[in-house]
This record gives sequence, C-alpha cells and structure tokens, in this order.
Amino acid sequence: MFGSVIAFENFIPAKGIFGSPWAGLENFRFMFILPDTWSILSNTLVISVSKIVFNLVFAVFFAILLNESRVLWFKKSVQTIAYLPHFLSWVILATIFRDLLDSNGIVNITLMNLHIIQEPIMFLGDNHWFQGVIVATDVWKEFGYSAVMFIAALADINPELYEAAAIDGAGRLRSIWHITLTSIRPTIILVATLNIANIFNAGFDQIFNLYSPVVYATGDVIDTYVYRAGFISAQYSLATAVGLMKSVVSFVLIVLSYKLADRFAGYRIF
Repeated sequence: MFGSVIAFENFIPAKGIFGSPWAGLENFRFMFILPDTWSILSNTLVISVSKIVFNLVFAVFFAILLNESRVLWFKKSVQTIAYLPHFLSWVILATIFRDLLDSNGIVNITLMNLHIIQEPIMFLGDNHWFQGVIVATDVWKEFGYSAVMFIAALADINPELYEAAAIDGAGRLRSIWHITLTSIRPTIILVATLNIANIFNAGFDQIFNLYSPVVYATGDVIDTYVYRAGFISAQYSLATAVGLMKSVVSFVLIVLSYKLADRFAGYRIF
C-alpha cells in the first residue's frame, strides 16, 4: 500500500520513493487526457460485463440441465468434465487456443471444409473477433465451476413441488420456469450483485497470453495497460496512478455490491 505514493510523484528509481519529486495529481490529470484512456476503459467494461453476463447465463442453464438429468453417473461425469478447465492455467490454454484458432488451425479448416467461410479468419489478430473470442473462451473455462453454486441451490428445492406441479398438469418446461428458476432466483441475484465488484477485472492472465499489438484497439484493458506502462515503458508513476484509480473504484463497487446483495438477496457477512 505504501508504494501507492508513487502515483503522486515523478518517480525516479535511482532516487527512490523518498527522493523522487512530488507531482501531486499531475499523473491522474495526464491519465485522463491520454487518447488511449477511454478506449482502454471501454474495452475493460465491455469484456468484463460480457463475461459476467454470459458466465451467469451459461452457469444457470448448465445447472438446470444437470438437475433435469435422472442418470446419476452421467450427471456426475458431465459436471466433473465441465468444471475441470477452471483449474487449468491460461498459459496452457492460450497455447491450445492459439493452435486451434490459427489460420491453419482446426477451426478455420473445419469452417472452410463446410463452406461457411472462404478464407481463414484471424480470430486472435482481428479487432472484429478478438473480444468475442476472449468472452467465449472464458465462458468455456468457467461456466462449469460457476454452476456449482446453482447446483447446490437446486439440491435444496423440495421435490414435492414438482410432484404437485405434475398433478396439476404442468410439463417439464413449465416446472422449470415456475419452480426451478423461481427457487434459485435469490442465488442468481446474489451472484449477479456480488459480480459487480469485478466489473473492472477483465482478466489479465487470459488477455495477456492471447493478445498482441495488432488487437490493442479492442483487447487492451486496464491491467494490461498498467503492465505495459510500468514494466515495458518504465512509466512507473502513470502505471501506479492507473492501478490506484482502478483499486479505488473497485473498492466502491465492492461496497455497492455488498449493499445490493443485502437489499435484494438478504446476504450479509456481518
């Protein structure tokens, strides 16, 4: 935390924190007049919000599908396979996805053989596709693990509710809509509100291992910019200012998400 002082200095490594000249809020002013600032902020919000929404939707959908399965061994096997990718590092997965999405990779070859496309698509080298690839690969990696909470919530539903619905003539889809989704709605609201705190976390590990200068326009987020500004361009004060600003806003969002979780889902830590 003490290192955050660098954000208010014109930091010179040779002079150290105590010897560097004081700059006040100059680094923060400079941060907001940079031409890339709003692009980076926009990329961060688009990617992080998309991840939150699609991960939530797919996790709920997957949990409901598993809940509807009556074959226990099949349910457990699919659940295990689905959440295993969560434990794999993005360093490993990035190498796999680079091979799969390469111009000569299996994805492009399959699409061309099916005559869906005429020329290979540069999924990781085209600004039009990059954000979609980032969101899709993150959802693939995390939806199985994210579904664990919803699977636990589904296990608490009273089976007699489904029996009563069947007697009243409700079909499978109507039971899902009126019983399953209604029963886990507090959990969905809780997860959604707590995820507000992560709205500025677009996923440094994933993006850093998949992006390149070609897609900085749509792939550069706050965390990757801080890394490049601090460690590559040696703009330590600017990088610290950006990181500190993100931390302050994230702290406010954490407090807000906690208040919303208490109000709409009755969730409190203390």
